[in-house]
Amino acid sequence: MKPYSDSSLYRKSLKNIFLFCLILIFNTFLAYAQEGIPRINDARIKDTLTSDSVKVSLPKERLEDVLKTKADSERHDFPKNMTFLYKNAEVVYQNMTIRADYISINKTTGEVFARGQEDANGKITKPALAIQDGKTYEYDQFRYDIESKQILATGARTEESEGLIVAEKTKKADENTYYMRRGIYTTDEYFLKKKDSLADYHLAASAIKLIKKKDNTQVITGPIQLYIEQVPTPLVLPFAFLPLASKRSAGILIPSFGERQDVGFFLNGLGYYQPIGQHFDLKILTDVFTKGSWNIRPEVNYKKNYRYSGNFTGEVGNTVRGIKGLDDYSKSRTYRISWRHQQDPKANPLFNFSASVDIVSNKFYNNTINNAYILGRNVLNTQQNSSISLTKRFLTLPFTITAAGYFNQNFATGLTNLRLPQVNLAMTQIYIVPDKDGSRTGLWENLTLNTNVNLSNSAQVLQKDLFTNTMWKDMKTGLKNDISLATNSTIAKFFTLSLTSNINNGLTTKQLYRYYDGATKKVVDTYQNKITGFTSFGLGASLQTILYGMLKFNAKSPVLALRHMVSPSIGFSFAPDFSSSFFGYYKNYLNERGELTPYSIFEGSEIGGPGMGRTGSINFNINNNIEMKVRDKKDSTGVRKVKLFESLNVNFNYNFAAAKYRWSTFQVSAQNSFFNNQLNVNSSLVLEPYEIIFPQGSNVGIRTENFGKFSLQGFNAQLSYSLNNSLFKNKNAQEKKYNRKGTIRNEVYSFDEDGFAHFDQPWNLSLNAQYSYSKSTSLFGTKSASIGLDGNIKLTPYWAITGSTYYDVMNNELGYTRLGFSRDQRSFTINFNWVPFGRYKLYDFFIGIKANILRDALKYKDQSFPQNDAPF
Repeated sequence: MKPYSDSSLYRKSLKNIFLFCLILIFNTFLAYAQEGIPRINDARIKDTLTSDSVKVSLPKERLEDVLKTKADSERHDFPKNMTFLYKNAEVVYQNMTIRADYISINKTTGEVFARGQEDANGKITKPALAIQDGKTYEYDQFRYDIESKQILATGARTEESEGLIVAEKTKKADENTYYMRRGIYTTDEYFLKKKDSLADYHLAASAIKLIKKKDNTQVITGPIQLYIEQVPTPLVLPFAFLPLASKRSAGILIPSFGERQDVGFFLNGLGYYQPIGQHFDLKILTDVFTKGSWNIRPEVNYKKNYRYSGNFTGEVGNTVRGIKGLDDYSKSRTYRISWRHQQDPKANPLFNFSASVDIVSNKFYNNTINNAYILGRNVLNTQQNSSISLTKRFLTLPFTITAAGYFNQNFATGLTNLRLPQVNLAMTQIYIVPDKDGSRTGLWENLTLNTNVNLSNSAQVLQKDLFTNTMWKDMKTGLKNDISLATNSTIAKFFTLSLTSNINNGLTTKQLYRYYDGATKKVVDTYQNKITGFTSFGLGASLQTILYGMLKFNAKSPVLALRHMVSPSIGFSFAPDFSSSFFGYYKNYLNERGELTPYSIFEGSEIGGPGMGRTGSINFNINNNIEMKVRDKKDSTGVRKVKLFESLNVNFNYNFAAAKYRWSTFQVSAQNSFFNNQLNVNSSLVLEPYEIIFPQGSNVGIRTENFGKFSLQGFNAQLSYSLNNSLFKNKNAQEKKYNRKGTIRNEVYSFDEDGFAHFDQPWNLSLNAQYSYSKSTSLFGTKSASIGLDGNIKLTPYWAITGSTYYDVMNNELGYTRLGFSRDQRSFTINFNWVPFGRYKLYDFFIGIKANILRDALKYKDQSFPQNDAPF
């Protein structure tokens, strides 16, 4: 044999190595096929006996789409058919994206396992994320089945709208349903944004079901308990239904609780809210007291965008005071019916309908157990007004038709005044003479015509007599038409001359008959059913102008100038004496002294009546405005205007046609504001120009014709003064800035180098004072004086105090007083209101969650007094 050469030996060795590699690769693929692909058994084989073939059905592929992966490190286990992703791992399959610190994919079972980032102790520091349909879900770890799309997770954080659900175990049954064990729900913003590891409040439940829909997400739980600052509260419910949707959903109305001195401990505003369709919702509220009082009030709200909105409210209550069997025991029923309706101005500019109906039982506010009326000062009401109105305008006609109904309740007298219907047809002002060149000058071209027709039907009876024969018998009907002509023109450049004339026509179904009853020693008025009418007319003219005066001071004076603006006007009016027998509008009766006393047969009617006595009077009116300019170094211009009198008005008249008392009373009114409009003072007084004498032993005076003996007949003054913290700030001083800010609820604080917190403490204080004096012809006048205070202050950015009080100076006693305390607790607010004085002594405590997403499920009660909804 010939020995091998070196080259041939090298080639043969290379060939053997190549064959060895082929065998190794083949064995590897064979092992992979045996372990990775399920064996075909008899159950999976469908034999079709033909002459040339056998068809075999293989298992269906689990992946229906491309599965994309990426990570910092990736490993494949071919024998086990698995892929492992490490650090910044991501898997994308259809609409599901998974991001985690570690992900494993079992291609055989179609299962994806993801785990968040762990620390050295095995605690999850960064959760795994599952992103589906734009929403992100956080888990400590979870398993995801690609085929069934089910998820089984631990430590899940599920955000829905403004809320967050954290559960120990979570199972996703399908696309819309999640089942959870030992979970909590909260809307704490700090906990949601992971600024705090603990929520300031949460609702804890052992079993939770989350149902997700396109426009509505719901949370249904088993037994659930409220925790505040990790402390369990007595608020436990056997189940809960939380609608987490932008649309309105049903829910419980959380009450306030407290104590009232007259009716005991209470729950106020406990109820339920239920939406009805797109345009309606229903609230049923109840008030329950320990001494037996109760109140129920259903409310229906409705709204149609760009058309109208309103609400109906009914209220029925039973007020129990005192102890049964004792003298102070009382029991009374109350009711209230309310309807509010308003039309959107854009709905129909030519037609408008509105309603403001509020009818209550006569002693409603005296016996109310709804604390909102006490805190809102409604218990001080002396009367109640209701109205319904309909207005129709025309596009091409200068007419407006108004139909209305009015209802008034007077709690002091017990009388009600019903006015239904009241119809008015009014014509807008029109110019009689057309203009020539687009401008109007002279009396003739400025001549205008106004007219209106008014139909009114009314009755004044006790509330118990409404819609009875007594009311129909006392019903009064009147028809009135007013026509007026007016014109004006400028005379001598500086004066404006105005001329007016009017004609009034009236028709009524009742005529007054008056007599003096000697037996009762009283004047008796009765109304007879008789159609009666009148016509009255009058003329008027006035002349007005404006005068300016300026007084300047020397350059060194602190006062630079004084300006006086005077607006004088003089007017003349004429009307005949409609009380003469020629017209027949007045009749006479014999008074207690046997003297003939005239009275109008139209007195008390719906249409009024003509005046008594001939009128030929001159009216004088002088209005003044006085200002001065003073030096002010704080002002950028160096000058500041000071108003001494914004308005100082004097008015009186002289009647030439009167037989006596030709001078009227002199009326003076003034309006002033000081300290940059912080202090406002309004005052008025009435002076009697004729002497009033008092017979011996009489407190009622007699007016004489001795002119010039002026006496004060009335005086009224109102003062309001507003103070706030900004008034005491030095505008020129630079505000100190502190760069160090607090964390977790202390972001609103700034800290100095010594660790002291700095923050604003805004406050407001309003002082209102009133004094009135009225004398007329009595010897001793009547006086009233009162002082009111309203204020609020923020002690800290999260604590606020509000209060108001009223002091009756003449009776030397405190009136209505209320104190309120508010605390912002991050996710909820705490309100406490206290009325320490008066008949209705009470305290009211309320806790409410602020999250909008729970506005239906856990609603605030409606407060009728001002509250700051923003965080303090």
